[in-house]
Amino acid sequence: MNSTAHRLLALTVAFGTAMPVMAADLGNTSRPIRLAIHEWTGQHITTHIVGTLLQEAGYTVEYVTAGYFNVWGAVGEGEVSASLEVWASNVPDTYWEMAKAGTVTDMGDLGLSAREGFAYPAHVAEICPGLPDWEALKNCAMQLATADTIPQGRLLDYPADWGTPGADRVAGLGLPFKAVPAGSEGALVTEIRASVEKNSPLLVVFWQPHWAVDAFDLQWVALPEGEQACYEDPAWGVNPDAVNDCDFLPTRVFKAAWPGLAETWPAAAEIIQGFTLSTEAQQPLMGAVDVDGRSVEEVAADWIEANRASWEPLVAKAVE
Repeated sequence: MNSTAHRLLALTVAFGTAMPVMAADLGNTSRPIRLAIHEWTGQHITTHIVGTLLQEAGYTVEYVTAGYFNVWGAVGEGEVSASLEVWASNVPDTYWEMAKAGTVTDMGDLGLSAREGFAYPAHVAEICPGLPDWEALKNCAMQLATADTIPQGRLLDYPADWGTPGADRVAGLGLPFKAVPAGSEGALVTEIRASVEKNSPLLVVFWQPHWAVDAFDLQWVALPEGEQACYEDPAWGVNPDAVNDCDFLPTRVFKAAWPGLAETWPAAAEIIQGFTLSTEAQQPLMGAVDVDGRSVEEVAADWIEANRASWEPLVAKAVE
């Protein structure tokens, strides 16, 4: 195992098997299936649900703590078997290069109706008149500044491990803002909560599905509508000298795996490909973890018990 893969696997937690079935249907059951755990709650929930389905089918599952941007080399080598919530809008170039080379496999859509963008608590519209129009931000830098960013406004970006989508758009749109990476998903939510409680200014890069969108009445900035050319051709869009001068594209959320997964564990590949989870289902599960303080494992187990009619046929078909 190379040093990168060793670090990725350092925080692995293993779980046992259940429901023994014909080994020929399952493939190599002596080898555990390793599922990546990334940096956000929704992904943890998705992964633990799928992991439980694989256990129900008769597999041993290991959950591997792995950075979203850094995991792909380990996936390509088979040290990590799959990543079960991949956002096409925010996956590194490494993934696309590997997909083209056939060293990572697309396992189909997860089913989330996803959105990303610049967001703000509703009261910020009073601090920055003209919102949600993005051009209002040009005149609100000082109102949205902090001591660390004056005279620029402050945009709270995604954690550094997730890339720099906020900074990219600030540059592309020529906004007088400084994008500051959040420390984590939890840090983003903490700042949103504090802004709502104190009626203080805040502009963030955020996403849906997420329980905080409804809980804190987040509004979306109306950035210029985007298309793929926005990211490739500087001449396209409101800034003729830059790319990224537009909103996030509607993003596809999908599952991806080591190319050897289907040959090594045929039934597992069928389960992973067939599994879907809607925004309406996932969002309250995230709230149960982040707001109610329940464990991911407990919330996933409750979903498993309450939704047997939806997943048991999938597992049964895969192992028949």
